Amino acid sequence: MSTLTLASDPEDAAAVEAVEAHHAQLAGELAGRVAMLVAAADSDPDAAEGIRSRLVSFCDRELLPHAIAEEGTLYSAARELPEARLLIDGMLAEHRRLVALVDALREAGSAVRAAADGRALQVLFEEHLDKENDLVLPVLAGNPDISLSGLLGGMRELLGGGEQGAAEGESGGGCGGTCGCGGSDDTDVPELDVREVPHALRHATVFGALGAVPAGRAMLLVAPHDPLPLLRQIEDRHPGVFTVEYRQRGPEAWRLQLTHR
Repeated sequence: MSTLTLASDPEDAAAVEAVEAHHAQLAGELAGRVAMLVAAADSDPDAAEGIRSRLVSFCDRELLPHAIAEEGTLYSAARELPEARLLIDGMLAEHRRLVALVDALREAGSAVRAAADGRALQVLFEEHLDKENDLVLPVLAGNPDISLSGLLGGMRELLGGGEQGAAEGESGGGCGGTCGCGGSDDTDVPELDVREVPHALRHATVFGALGAVPAGRAMLLVAPHDPLPLLRQIEDRHPGVFTVEYRQRGPEAWRLQLTHR
């Protein structure tokens, strides 16, 4: 049963959709950044340190503020409902685990350790969001005495509304075309294969991965189709920062090297 079916009014249904969309954006960005960290830990430990640092900054700027905002709004309201109290206690405990994993990532002494901590953070965060989407939001949206839209009014941390990765000099632009701009040799370029990534997370995963690519470096994107809409979105977000070179044009995969100028 969908949360839209359970929502007590159209405004709450729209609020559920907005929260779920922001969840997908956060999960995708985190997955992309972790994928780049894991790839660098295996092939380029020096580059992994910068990726780790930017991943921690992303968590401090986006992931952890989102969790704090939830506690003061969604969790506070849901915990007043007897049927949700134990669930919310468990969700709060998972928030503490997320904070501990970010701190472990912050203090990781090696690229391998950082990659392991990042992957553990990603798995826990995705499981946590599934519980919020499937359990917490339906309880709130289906209760006629709770205005979910009122709880979330104007809360950027829960509904999105800012440009991800724009802070602290991070960027993810694109030329939006097929320029032959050169770049690193394939053996030095980490690969992000999004063919098996759920469609709702795919673009955010690419944005997160691009946010982990430092100036002068590149990543290889493997897509199930020619990603022209994605390239346009990248260019709209950060014009002219990434150049694009097609390495393979189908039929089963499109491979593009995106190089940070």
